Amino acid sequence: MIRSLSILGLLISFLLACNPERVHYTNELKQEMADSKIKRITDSDLTETIDNLGGKVSATIQKELTAQLQKTSNPAERAKLCQLQNLPRTTAIAERYVLDIQLLGAADVQNKTLSTKEREILDAYLYSAKQKQSPISNIQKTSDTSFVYNAQIPPDSPICEACFGKQAVPFAVWHLGFQKREVIRRMNASTKKSKRS
Repeated sequence: MIRSLSILGLLISFLLACNPERVHYTNELKQEMADSKIKRITDSDLTETIDNLGGKVSATIQKELTAQLQKTSNPAERAKLCQLQNLPRTTAIAERYVLDIQLLGAADVQNKTLSTKEREILDAYLYSAKQKQSPISNIQKTSDTSFVYNAQIPPDSPICEACFGKQAVPFAVWHLGFQKREVIRRMNASTKKSKRS
């Protein structure tokens, strides 16, 4: 009797183990579990990561946009490029890092869709451009879950005139909107890589 019960128990266990509806540990589930772990990350850690990523991303997308603008003189094509269309690398980066990428000009100082802080930063960039001062990148926390990285494009870049026309002061700025959760994911990925090496 005991033996038949244990065989029956093993058989039930085996059948349950073969159930195709049991939980599958997909990459998404693993990522979700990793994201839910409590981590100690300081504001300076976040700022440093955003600064590094922002610098690399802005340099890459600026290079791609410049190269594509130099390939065409067609105004319609250039307008699309300035709206960051037909730029495969920029699109891939935006998707990979869940980034909001925009190219801003002097008129955006009045753009109400941007945060007050960012408009103030743009105004400061515009002032420093008029004074011919060397700009530095800037990071603003726009909410508890998002940050904006701004970097001014050099005035001698073809982007300034191609995208914003002839200006008294050549001016263009990158806007990179980061989500805190995605930045933390990147930090975790780079921590894992450095532990392996």
